[in-house]
Amino acid sequence: MFKWRSIADHFRQMNGYIAFGFILFLAGVVIGGTNPVFRNFLIGQIEGLGALSNMVEQSQYPTLTMMLVIFLNNAVKSIFVMYLGALFGILPLLFLVVNGMVIGFLLKHLAEQQGGAFVFELIFKGLLPHGIIEIPAIVVACAYGLRFGTLVIKALGAFLFARAKAPAIGKELEFFVVKTLPVMVLLAVSLLVASVIESTITTWLMSM
Repeated sequence: MFKWRSIADHFRQMNGYIAFGFILFLAGVVIGGTNPVFRNFLIGQIEGLGALSNMVEQSQYPTLTMMLVIFLNNAVKSIFVMYLGALFGILPLLFLVVNGMVIGFLLKHLAEQQGGAFVFELIFKGLLPHGIIEIPAIVVACAYGLRFGTLVIKALGAFLFARAKAPAIGKELEFFVVKTLPVMVLLAVSLLVASVIESTITTWLMSM
């Protein structure tokens, strides 16, 4: 189950879904940065993140608390979108787009308030150090959720209209679920590393 070659081969089979996940995320960034229709919704999402930030600031050990909050928030959500993707892939699709929209809206708002140079610095100091690990991990989790939803739709279609194909699709679905277990572990480790970087290196860079 945890053979690296097998996991790497499965990742290659998932390339199309992973690429589609990045497209959805980037589309969300563009929509959030250009479409004012979603302004109130996105402000609500950012305020929710602000509540987590306040909890960290009030902690006796803010760095450790920040690391744990970030890790648990991202890891739990990633596992949820991976497996709840079984509900026809709707949740991971929305998760990618909404998260992209939040980033796009925030960057646009900061550019209007602080200028482009500030946003450029924020991206390289405040986003890239941990985001280069965190964002791909989340996209991969959502890609697996999308694949899960596709397989469930195929299985449902086979059950309703082509029962002779149902056993083969059932085995494909079972194989996929087994492969998600080592992927889940890898994603959890990646998100833990990203949370350590965000709570230490990113915080240090932003204070300079």
